[in-house]
Amino acid sequence: MQSIQIWNSKSSYGLVAILLHWLSAVAVVGAFALGVWVTQLTYYNSWYTHAIDLHHSIGLLLLITMLGRVTLRTVNVIPDDEAGMSIVQRKAAHGVHLLLYVLVFVSIASGYLISTADGRSIDLFGHLSIPAIVTDMQNQADISGIVHWYVALALIILTGLHTLAALKHHFIDRDRTLKKILGTTIPTC
Repeated sequence: MQSIQIWNSKSSYGLVAILLHWLSAVAVVGAFALGVWVTQLTYYNSWYTHAIDLHHSIGLLLLITMLGRVTLRTVNVIPDDEAGMSIVQRKAAHGVHLLLYVLVFVSIASGYLISTADGRSIDLFGHLSIPAIVTDMQNQADISGIVHWYVALALIILTGLHTLAALKHHFIDRDRTLKKILGTTIPTC
């Protein structure tokens, strides 16, 4: 029986990195889907307030997860790229990862600015209240809403491309890229 690797090594991701990766992936996709759905609801729909509160909570959990990922990247090794990757692929992969991180943080910040523009705090599942810090920007909710939508759209598109690239590595290149982030030894087809 193989022991569970908690921390990253030069050859694979550890359990902490894998969990943080997949938690952030689920949160990004879930928050996007919920955000799109809530825009289709009327103010009087019984789900309107609950859906927005859930969207806020997912965003706050994503912030915590992403701060954990950034911290982990600074204190733990990052597994080496696959040997067969060209320098262009390596630079593109690292650039996409950096852009994903930036888009997530901009999406969270713009969402926060939308939600707190009227001075109200936002809650994490009704238990922890995050106060409104910035409320005096002109057209804060409108401008932040535009930024939030386009950044979230770019984020979901880039997440889809990231997923396709991982599948390409697995099924076409037949390397360990996908296996490393799944934390498994799934067979390469």
